[in-house]
Amino acid sequence: MENNHSNNIVEKYLGKTRRIVMGAIFLAIALLVYFVFAKGNSADSLTTFNMTPGGSSSSYPDWVFPTNSYLSFLAGVCLILGAYQLVRGFGKLTNAFLALIAVIFIFSFLSWAASGGSMNLAGLLRITIIRAVPLTLGGLSGILCERAGIINIAIEGMMLTAAFVSTVVASLSNLWVGMLSGILAGALMGWILGVLSIKYKVNQVIAGTVINIFATGLTSFLSQKFIQKTDYQFLNEPGMFPQIEVPVLSKIPFIGPILFNHNIYIFLTIFLVIILSIALFHTRWGLRMRSVGEHPKAADTLGINVIKTRYISVILGGMMAGFAGTYFTLGSSGRFDELLTAGRGFIGLAAMIFGNYNPVGTIGASILFGFFDALAVRASILNVPVPSEFLGMTPYLVTMIVLAGLVGKGHAPAAEGTPYEKESL
Repeated sequence: MENNHSNNIVEKYLGKTRRIVMGAIFLAIALLVYFVFAKGNSADSLTTFNMTPGGSSSSYPDWVFPTNSYLSFLAGVCLILGAYQLVRGFGKLTNAFLALIAVIFIFSFLSWAASGGSMNLAGLLRITIIRAVPLTLGGLSGILCERAGIINIAIEGMMLTAAFVSTVVASLSNLWVGMLSGILAGALMGWILGVLSIKYKVNQVIAGTVINIFATGLTSFLSQKFIQKTDYQFLNEPGMFPQIEVPVLSKIPFIGPILFNHNIYIFLTIFLVIILSIALFHTRWGLRMRSVGEHPKAADTLGINVIKTRYISVILGGMMAGFAGTYFTLGSSGRFDELLTAGRGFIGLAAMIFGNYNPVGTIGASILFGFFDALAVRASILNVPVPSEFLGMTPYLVTMIVLAGLVGKGHAPAAEGTPYEKESL
């Protein structure tokens, strides 16, 4: 009874602290929007958002509005929400209102950045979706491994290996065979990680780092030795999957060209997020996999084969990372270049943590990361007085805030990174 009473006191204290901190954040954003964005413009300034993404067959009218009026209104909304959060609090809806405040802040920043000029908002959002694809797939790879208790630092190496293999195979055959070969290459790397982590009980972070170094060295050597040379250029011409314009849906004003006119990778990514969400939280297989990651001894006692389950999970994670790797060559650039994954595997891990090891949360975090990645490029074009490097690091700052518990507690699997020792009878 005494312990329960103490826990209730601690929870009330933490709840009150979080309410005050979140309220202060809301108010700070309100002041920033008003004094920096709204007051930083001339009174008659206009913002123009182009609503037609580049390459679209349809055309939509631009959205033109008075910058100061809109920003002042949005600052007032943030002020009201912040005051209410401080006094009463939104309770379980706090994170939802935090998301709303974040959207208001981003829109305010874009309006300020484009004040007196124009910005292709539709194009920015379309690029955001495209850049979120490899991050989402990398995050899903991490979820498959870490939900079963295996830390997968090797996503970057798995992606890079799959990108190289898929390029060579697709150049010699066709795109679909190239994609399959990349997925199988990722599965092989996943199996290697499983052997090192599960059978030989190597430190999982070190095992993943070794795989990354090996993949980087091997693909760079083979690239320089063969496919970058003139005599072997035919091995670096895999082609790319074509754009698919979804009938009817692609004609929806503004939203259609952004969401429903992409190559197959975007649609398969959304499909995989849905399937993995259902499999993890609504099937017996998902329950067993999560139990292995939370309490392997208890799972073993109930007859679940912990070793087999972890092997399956890490191989599936490798296949997901392999699929992500094929995107870089078969869905984005149409060729292989050294280190073309550019750290996307590690960003995918950050998106997984931000998304609380949940597929839906991961795709949301990946979209946020992709947005700031796309915005960093646009900001330099618009001559915004904010360094593009700062915009690029913004998602990582948000991730640290999440890990600090201000947005809510993260729930990493309890047995993550711990080798399982089966007790002998």
